[in-house]
Amino acid sequence: MRTFNFFQQVSRVLRDHPSLPKFLVVVAVSGGGLVAYAEANPSNGAYIASSEAVTEKKKVVVLGTGWASTSFLKNLNNPRYEVQVLSPRNYFAFTPLLPSVTCGTVEARSIVEPVRNFFRKKSVDIQFCEAECVKIDAVNRKVYCRSNINNNLNGKEEFAVDYDYLIIGVGANVNTFNTPGVVENCHFLKEVEDAQKIRRTVIDCFERASLPTVSDEEKKRILHFAIVGGGPTGVEFAASLHDFVNEDLVKLYPGAKDLVKITLLEAGDHILNMFDKRITAFAEDKFSRDGIDVKTGSMVVKVSEKEISTKELKNGGEITTIPYGMAVWSTGIGTRPFIKDFMQQIGQANRRALATDEWLRVEGCDNVYALGDCATINQRKVMEDVSAIFKKADKDNSGTLTVKEVQDTFADICERYPQVELHLKNKQMRNIVDLLKEAKEDVEKESVELNIEELKTALSKVDSQMKNLPATAQVASQQGTYLAKCFNRMEETEKNPEGPLRFRGEGRHRFKPFRYKHFGQFAPLGGEQTAAQLPGDWVSIGHSSQWLWYSVYASKQVSWRTRALVVSDWTRRFIFGRDSSQI
Repeated sequence: MRTFNFFQQVSRVLRDHPSLPKFLVVVAVSGGGLVAYAEANPSNGAYIASSEAVTEKKKVVVLGTGWASTSFLKNLNNPRYEVQVLSPRNYFAFTPLLPSVTCGTVEARSIVEPVRNFFRKKSVDIQFCEAECVKIDAVNRKVYCRSNINNNLNGKEEFAVDYDYLIIGVGANVNTFNTPGVVENCHFLKEVEDAQKIRRTVIDCFERASLPTVSDEEKKRILHFAIVGGGPTGVEFAASLHDFVNEDLVKLYPGAKDLVKITLLEAGDHILNMFDKRITAFAEDKFSRDGIDVKTGSMVVKVSEKEISTKELKNGGEITTIPYGMAVWSTGIGTRPFIKDFMQQIGQANRRALATDEWLRVEGCDNVYALGDCATINQRKVMEDVSAIFKKADKDNSGTLTVKEVQDTFADICERYPQVELHLKNKQMRNIVDLLKEAKEDVEKESVELNIEELKTALSKVDSQMKNLPATAQVASQQGTYLAKCFNRMEETEKNPEGPLRFRGEGRHRFKPFRYKHFGQFAPLGGEQTAAQLPGDWVSIGHSSQWLWYSVYASKQVSWRTRALVVSDWTRRFIFGRDSSQI
């Protein structure tokens, strides 16, 4: 009706003003068309109305631009939030390819994506500031930041940002275990800048060893590359460095061929301890054949400018020294200073990382979430809640449970306590009935009843299956995606969207707890051979796994731009070899 009246008014104007310019008529009719379109598309009008109705947006502050934070930003699509991102770097880095950057297989620019590209076309209001967080005030809901951009007039500027929700995804520092000399003399491999620095240092070592004034003994020291840490990063870097030296650098520095030595130091009994034993054995055997010296049971106790001191655990703690030209430290992760201060405030001072519940909420804080390497999930023990479980399962208040009552509650138990399901899998049990057999005989009949003590006996060994999640990009990415999905629904009608599970209180939890799904892991071992450990305990080692590694890492790039750059770098390396310039 409104549209019809509108066209009547246009006709009246044309009749009364015949000299009116035609283009004005066109504009007027076009406007009427827009009105008609809006009326014919109530969904579009409803979206506009709902957007206008959101007068006060919740402010979400996100710290960091790593795997966890970036995954959160990419999947957040609720326009009810005003998001402020704070990070000392304005890009995301595909960190699994950092060892490739150290040796010129992949260029540094190929694995980074400007963080503003992720939210440039999103409907959510997201702003970015290049600054590092120096303090979190959970009581007043503020974060204090310092700009890392030098200002010639005022130095580094400091400012405070208020928040309604705080997402902490700042990653972690390298853990030096307070070993003397590590910070001053070792290279790390956590950031893009670290990889670039390692690349320049490798070339510098070869250039210095080529000087005519350097003795043969000094050349051996300069061309000795020591890698501390036998985890995935250390092993991959050792393999990449070996390929770089033997496939590219020895052609340019023929006099250094017999002088280069690569040593991998590991305090444990084996390298790649988190992998299947078949992979560990293959990696150690391959490194031995390639000439990479793997020293297990060697704990580094001191690093000087030219020597590394190790305690040989296999020889009664004997101290030995190893001369080196470049040392790379890759032994785990540590806590960032402002995270330590924050943990002190909230009563978590004795922990390695921020403790969260299964919904990634920091324990002891309201509206603060932590994910990625800076946090660890403090998984609830089933034995702590066994009384509540028994009470909820005992629907008739008889004081005993039938097998059917336990089975009815079993889905909720496994959802809240994943260690129960893992225990059944490891013990090769089919269901809850098999678990109850350990506590009571003849539980196949539904008439058999269990008291609370027998239920405790059945569940007593379950909590031993609890394990902390590994500090990997895969975990951080899944946590960011999970939290974004929660936030997309958080501000809907329910006042308390995070209520407890049915057997711990009234009502059901609106969001399922975070559950990590392991999709496998790779260990590139050099020579176009990779070890792959995939779900289902499936292990593959060799050239076929290397091509699987190429395809997976290409597909996991965060944009088509970086995907094209990485693939082109790999192609360039196959055709022309690795770049040995210092740039």
